[in-house]
This record gives sequence, structure tokens and C-alpha cells, in this order.
Amino acid sequence: MRPYAVFMKRTTIMLPDDLDARIRLEARLRGVSIADVAREAIERYVPGPAPTGRLGFFAIGEGGPIDASERVDELVGKAVARRRRPSL
Repeated sequence: MRPYAVFMKRTTIMLPDDLDARIRLEARLRGVSIADVAREAIERYVPGPAPTGRLGFFAIGEGGPIDASERVDELVGKAVARRRRPSL
């Protein structure tokens, strides 16, 4: 589980009975708190801040598509879209 700083916001959510039972069971099986399970699920579902920095070098060396120089705009566009897509 990810360590958290002392400063956290407390929030209350209302869950349907079946979801409440599932989250409680998951916490019990893993030996962690319900809050830990909820935080982990929220972190996986809600995207974080966009990554900063530059894209890595593209198609340098072996392994890139043969026609990379002809399709660079398309391939870079796909790489940028993957970075912006939330990971689930």
C-alpha cells in the first residue's frame, strides 16, 4: 500500500449494499483497511496529473516500424494519446 502523509481529507461516500459488502470482503481478505481499498480503487480509476517532460526518442535503433519516418506524425500522435489516457 502506498504510504500517505499525515495530511489527508476525510470524506464520506454512500455505497449500495452489494458494493459495501465487496469492499469490506476485499479489505478483510487482504488484511487492510476499507479506506486503503477505496483509495487504491480511486487512484486506479481517477487519472492523475498529466506527465511532464518530453517524449522519449522515437524509432531510434532497431525495433521501430520500417516506415516510421513516413508515418512520424501518426506514430507520435498515438504515443501522446497513450500518455494522456488514464491507466486503469
